[in-house]
Amino acid sequence: MKEKIDLLLAQTQAMKADTAAELEALKVKYLGRKGIVQELFQEFKNVPAEEKRETGQRLNELKDAIQTALDALKEQLESTTSQSHNATNDLTLPVDFSDLGARHPLSIVRNQICNIFGNIGYTIAEGPEIEDDWHNFTALNFPLNHPARDMQDTFFIEKDPDIALRTHTSSVQIRTMERNKPPIRSIFPGRVYRNEAISARAHCLFHQVEGLYIDRDVSFADLKQTLYYFAKEMFSSDTKIRLRPSYFPFTEPSAEMDISCNICGGKGCNICKGSGWVEILGCGMVDPNVLENCGIDSAQYTGFAFGMGIERVTMLKYQINDLRLFFENDVRFLKQFEEG
Repeated sequence: MKEKIDLLLAQTQAMKADTAAELEALKVKYLGRKGIVQELFQEFKNVPAEEKRETGQRLNELKDAIQTALDALKEQLESTTSQSHNATNDLTLPVDFSDLGARHPLSIVRNQICNIFGNIGYTIAEGPEIEDDWHNFTALNFPLNHPARDMQDTFFIEKDPDIALRTHTSSVQIRTMERNKPPIRSIFPGRVYRNEAISARAHCLFHQVEGLYIDRDVSFADLKQTLYYFAKEMFSSDTKIRLRPSYFPFTEPSAEMDISCNICGGKGCNICKGSGWVEILGCGMVDPNVLENCGIDSAQYTGFAFGMGIERVTMLKYQINDLRLFFENDVRFLKQFEEG
């Protein structure tokens, strides 16, 4: 048996394998369950007792030598394969990023709006999209049977007329004022729902960002300067604003804000209908009734609120003329907003 072991040790030095399949064949031949080494261990049972110690040591040396030789062959094969793979790849070729996605334009503008107001101390608050009547209407100075409720075109839940899809993120303003004491300075981005026919200018689902500032001695001048800062940051440094009297149940006085048309520079075009101005948002001083409904003393605190549609701002910023494009998931449209 010693002669067999010595012969196999000599063969171990001459082992070679050019492929993974050949290497696997060698492993099975020598170390497999029915391989040569296993057969020698079976023969070892018949070795005379006085020779068992020496023969056993030699047999273990053979097994270790075969395993070492197989490991060396495996490492050599892997190294050769790696070098061959690198040789067939031109690392100087440009990388193709054509399959990368892009942020949705509404997400881009939403983030920009949040960053602009975040820079002047506004925090972000969010709330539920399914609201009760108190937070969506009553606390905002919409009494029962008030005609202003008809302005909202609401999606009511049939089984419970007091529950509806929120028509504005003003409901989050109410929740914020109920939970926090002034000073309050927050913005409220989110989806809202109106029961409207879908067209190039209207949709049943859209996105808003509203803002609220409550503190002592807050004035309409503070509101005007805040919105002027926003318009210049969002559009351009030469953007002008104007405020027109309006009506909202939850603010008094109320106004709508226009910006100078960024398409024609205020000269007049089809976007601004020749006026040089484009409406962008509604705003006003928070009605004292709304403050009292939320447990805030209107004799000590005042505040302002504003709200804008993200789709409206995005259409102006990127000169998009059809609201439906935001919801159709047309890759040709979305790829225009890849950040590069």
